[in-house]
Amino acid sequence: MKRFGRFISKNSILVIVISVLLLFPALFGMISTRINYDLLTYLPKNLDSMKGQQILENDYSDAATSMLIIEDMEAKDIVKIKNKVSKVEGVNNVIWVDDLLDTSIPKEILPDELKKGFYSNNSTMLIIKFNGSSSCDETQKAIASIRKLANKQCFLSGMSAIVKDTKDLADKETPFYVLLAVIFSVIVLSLTMKSAIIPFIFLLEIGIAILYNFGTNIFLGEISYVTKALAAVLQLGVTMDYSIFLLHRYDEERGNFEDKREAMAEAISKTIVSITGSSLTTVAGFLALCTMSLGLGKDIGIVMAKGVLLGVICTVTVLPALILVFDKPIHRFSHKTVLPSFEKAANLVTKKYKVFIVLFLLLFIPAIYGNNHTKVYYNLDESLPKDMESIVATNKLKKDYKMTTTHFILVSDKVKSYKAKEMIKKIEKVDGIDKVLAYDKFIGPALPESFIPKDIKEIFKHGGYNLIIANSKYKAARDEENAQIDKIITIAKSYDSHAMVAGEGPLTKDLIEVADKDFKNVSFASIIAIFAIILLLFASGAIPILLVSAIELAIFINMAIPYYTGTVIPFIASIVIGCIQLGATVDYAILMTTRFREEIRNGYDKFEAMNIAVKGSAKSIVTSGLTFFAATSSVGIVSNMDLIKCLCGMIARGALISMGVIIFILPSILLVCEKFIKVSTRNWDKESEFKLKKQIAESN
Repeated sequence: MKRFGRFISKNSILVIVISVLLLFPALFGMISTRINYDLLTYLPKNLDSMKGQQILENDYSDAATSMLIIEDMEAKDIVKIKNKVSKVEGVNNVIWVDDLLDTSIPKEILPDELKKGFYSNNSTMLIIKFNGSSSCDETQKAIASIRKLANKQCFLSGMSAIVKDTKDLADKETPFYVLLAVIFSVIVLSLTMKSAIIPFIFLLEIGIAILYNFGTNIFLGEISYVTKALAAVLQLGVTMDYSIFLLHRYDEERGNFEDKREAMAEAISKTIVSITGSSLTTVAGFLALCTMSLGLGKDIGIVMAKGVLLGVICTVTVLPALILVFDKPIHRFSHKTVLPSFEKAANLVTKKYKVFIVLFLLLFIPAIYGNNHTKVYYNLDESLPKDMESIVATNKLKKDYKMTTTHFILVSDKVKSYKAKEMIKKIEKVDGIDKVLAYDKFIGPALPESFIPKDIKEIFKHGGYNLIIANSKYKAARDEENAQIDKIITIAKSYDSHAMVAGEGPLTKDLIEVADKDFKNVSFASIIAIFAIILLLFASGAIPILLVSAIELAIFINMAIPYYTGTVIPFIASIVIGCIQLGATVDYAILMTTRFREEIRNGYDKFEAMNIAVKGSAKSIVTSGLTFFAATSSVGIVSNMDLIKCLCGMIARGALISMGVIIFILPSILLVCEKFIKVSTRNWDKESEFKLKKQIAESN
């Protein structure tokens, strides 16, 4: 390690040049990485709803369907718009009443099924089918083209339009997130660090690491818009610790060496050991997300774990080089910090430790209760602004056409027509079903099969399947909607055991079931992984239990607050917040415990050792915690997407809660359990060389 440290110190200019050159392939990789804006595509592929969605996409071109509502327009003008939309690249077909009957026929004498399906008061509805999926590039370009063709009388709804608006909003806001995170981090670092230059050095180094992380995402093929929005801000907040550790160690070693390069070499060799252990817990926390069945967890987990590792590498290569190059201005432009000495805090926690232990135990009761009863939502459109074009159109569709959600039921075309009609009648009677469209429903005495156009027939019969479209009055993710889907699945499978029900409702229902399992799996995996790492770091049976318990309390408090404030959070927050908070802030607990052990080994009794540990660790913990808070809270304040707003707000709040728990409650836990720690930890109070020298000096 010392040899590596010397190499970096002596070749600082070369390191900076190489790091800058590597930015070019990183930028190429970042630009070339596709962004996925449809979270439902991350569901496991073996689910019936996903299999059905694949059939709709491949055989029916129904995986992406939008509804265009047109108000107060003559039939001839509607036909003109329909023809223009039909020619848009990416559009497979546009369906309207003129596909079945002549538009000269007054709508009042149309069959009720057609009239209810295509008309409502002063508006009519066109069904647009795309070639690709909702989130594919071709469909998204088609949505943009259709909106250019449409006027103020037209409202484009459906998942494809929602995905398009989500993309536009995310692309617009994400750079702003990073800018705000940088500005707020600079403010915090300027107030808490002695040098006015060092905040910019830190952010330059971390910025390079972030670009490397985004560039290497090209090997993943694509990442989600949630990952894109959060990754830079989280990486900045999580890896700031390592930069602070290196600078503190360098300043310490400068007093021991005349040559600043030798001081940096020593700082690098010692920092590598400390931040490697520290980063392992953070990496483990993020990798625990990979245990999720929902692919989004793997997406966030891999990108963030990779970001932490790249952050560590840049901390021991790029940062030392930058510090050495700018060493003079760093130390020339110094000022006092706003941070106190934390002497009062240290005295408080060591003298009143019994009070904090009681507080620790009492807080668990409301924290666990609130955590277990916090309500979550699964409807992704609820996280978007209400004035967004697609949301306005979707609400109009729900109100005027009672098409809150649409179910696509796929049954074998070998099911006889009379059986299919029987099945359709049963589906129509299911609570909340407003109308059902099916091929077998159209044919009969009023409309013989020979009258059905080939294009219409292919809409419903294709690839060995018969498609039934059922419109529901209920909203996706609601209990009544899920019960409705269960009944439809039961009916469909009674006629065809291989029948599938797809669409937003069934996908969201599966999302709820998958997310519930994922929450349990991820929580268990993250706790076990971090427990094991702390066990290895301290060679202790007690310390992992105590440290994880302290952080879990902080997580429970964070997750309980929405319950007590009556806030409903997005489902993904309930899964990932625990992992992120545990992995990102357990470092604070490790730092405090390591310093406590160090002072115990230096011969101090446990109270004096803890007093020194709190005073020595609090500045680093507060600086890191406040920077993490500043970076994430700034995004939470300005974001117009509730999903991002909520995630960042909870992460920011979690950083503060963890900071408070580690500074005030963890010391009391360690003091009370010190005897238990001693008997269950290898070399807990092993006499150090310092202590032996002190004893020899006193005996002489």
